[in-house]
Amino acid sequence: MNEQSQSGKEIIYGRHPVADAIRAGISVDKVMLQQGLRGEFEKEIRALCKERQIPMVVSPRERFGKWVQGNHQGVLAFIAPIAFQRLEEVLPGVFEKGETPLFVVMDGITDVRNFGAIARTAEVCGAHALVVPRKRTAWINAEAMKVSAGALSHIPVCRESSLVVALDYLRLSGVQVMASDLEADQYLFDLDLVGPTALVLGSEGEGISAPVRKAADSTFLIPQKGVTDSLNVSVAAGVMLYEAMRQRWANDNQKKGLFQKTRHSVPESSYGCFLRQPLESRNYTTEKRKDDVIPVRLLSELPDTGGCIRLPPR
Repeated sequence: MNEQSQSGKEIIYGRHPVADAIRAGISVDKVMLQQGLRGEFEKEIRALCKERQIPMVVSPRERFGKWVQGNHQGVLAFIAPIAFQRLEEVLPGVFEKGETPLFVVMDGITDVRNFGAIARTAEVCGAHALVVPRKRTAWINAEAMKVSAGALSHIPVCRESSLVVALDYLRLSGVQVMASDLEADQYLFDLDLVGPTALVLGSEGEGISAPVRKAADSTFLIPQKGVTDSLNVSVAAGVMLYEAMRQRWANDNQKKGLFQKTRHSVPESSYGCFLRQPLESRNYTTEKRKDDVIPVRLLSELPDTGGCIRLPPR
C-alpha cells in the first residue's frame, strides 16, 4: 500500500490502494480526485465515496504535488485518526443506557481548531456525539486531535450525508433540535434543555444554513451586552453546553430531594460572595437550592435565577 505522512496527515495514494482501503473499512476523512480524470475507475471511486459517505474533492494535478511525491495516479485519500459512526447507531445506544441524549450538530464549521475546541467542551460536558455533514466540515487531522486534548478519541463523530435528514431523524426519535441563530427571538437561558436535545451551531461567517434552520424545532441566541457582533463559535458552544449541563445537574439534584430545608453554619464574612458549600460559624436556617446555600431571610429579596446567586453585602 502506498502511504505517506505529511503535515500531520496520513495519506494513501494510487488507484488500487485507495479503493482497497475504502472497501476494507479504513476510516477515510476525504478523497482527492484529479480534475479531468475519466473512465471506470473514476465512476468506481465516486460510487465508493457515496456509499461510505466519504467527502470527495476534485483538484487540479498541480495540487497533488503538495501532498505526495510518488505516482499518485490521480487519486489520494486522507486517513482520519478516528472511526466515524452513524447517528442511527449511536442514538439508540444512548437510550438503551437510560441516558438523556445531548448532541452537538455542526453546520458548516470548517476551521480545524474550532472543531477541536468544540469537541473538547462537548466531551467534558457529557455530550453523546458530534454530528457533522459529509461536506463543508473541518478535516479531522492531527491538529484537530491536539486541540481537542484527546476528546475526539472518546466522543463519537457521526458523519451524515444530509444534516436535514439527520435532524429529521432526531426529531422523530424524540430529540428536540435547538439551533443557535442571531436572529432568534428567545434566549438560551429561556430554553428547557433537560430533555433529549440537539444543539445546532453554524459557521462564524454565515451561521446556520436556511434548510437546517427550517429543520430545527426552534432557534435561540446567547444574550450579550457588548457591541461585538457575536462570540467565537467554540466559545458559544461552551456557553450552550455548560447551560445544558447545569440544567441537567439541577434537575438530577431536585429528583434526589436536595431542595429540602437544612441547617448549616454560615459565617458573616461569606455575605457578598458566592455560597457553594456549607461553612462554619454563625447558624442560619438555610435552604439548599440546586448548587447554592442561601440564607432564608434573603430569599424574598432575590430573583429566581435557577443558578448561582451573588448575595448582596450584609
